[in-house]
This record gives sequence, structure tokens and C-alpha cells, in this order.
Amino acid sequence: MKLKIRPFVPSDEKAVVQLWTDCGLVVTWNNPHRDIQRKLKVQPDLFFVGCSGDHIIATVMAGYDGHRGWINYLAVHPQHQRTGIAKQMMDRAEAKLRAVGCPKINLQVRSTNAGVIEFYKTIGFKIDDVVSFGKRLEPDESAEQTA
Repeated sequence: MKLKIRPFVPSDEKAVVQLWTDCGLVVTWNNPHRDIQRKLKVQPDLFFVGCSGDHIIATVMAGYDGHRGWINYLAVHPQHQRTGIAKQMMDRAEAKLRAVGCPKINLQVRSTNAGVIEFYKTIGFKIDDVVSFGKRLEPDESAEQTA
């Protein structure tokens, strides 16, 4: 399959949120619409969609804070998983992060998501011996309340 990877544009929002929902990435504590709006304010050029024809079938959201790069919302539609699309999306994100001088990429995966953990290992990621902390500064409404 020919995959076209391009920057996200605002008119993609509905399709992207549907993709994330189909992939099980939407959780009540992270409102996907707000996440998109936040990303569009900070490094929007590091938010990519992968298209097959006119259909968005993949996404990756990257960021760089001057110290580490981060990956969020890597998603591939369930019908297209295990076809190399996730690696293509990561290759694009990594290339863009390298271009801005990023020395290392961090990402978080739920510990119960064994398949995704194995995917990242196959593309060169290693588990860091760290504890991940989080502190919410602004509560999100659940996705159902704003969808």
C-alpha cells in the first residue's frame, strides 16, 4: 500500500479522533480534541497523518523540548496494523526530530500493552529504568462531553 505522510491540518480533526477511538487511544482523562488544539499551538509541524487515498489511517504526534523528543498518539487503523505503517510513521517523526537536533526520544506505553512494547523494541527502543510521574495541571473533560 502506498502511504502518503503529511502534516496534520485542522480539517483532519474528526477523522483523527475517530482513528484514535478505533485504536483504543481515547481515555477519559485525555480529551483528544483538546490534545489536538494544544498540539496546534506547540510545534504543529511535528504532527503527521498517514493517508491511503483520502482516508487517514495513521498518526504520530512528536515534540522536542530542547532536551528530549517525545512521541504521542502513534496510531494505525486496526485493518492496517502489522503492515509496516507504524514504522513508516516513526521513521518520519524520527527524521524530523533529528533535523532539529534531538539526541534521544522518550515515549510512554501502558505496561499492559505487550504488543506495542514489542513493536518499539523491534525498531530500536529500549526500556529505560525510570519511574514515570505525571501531574495534571488542567483537568480535561471526558471525550464524550465534547465530541
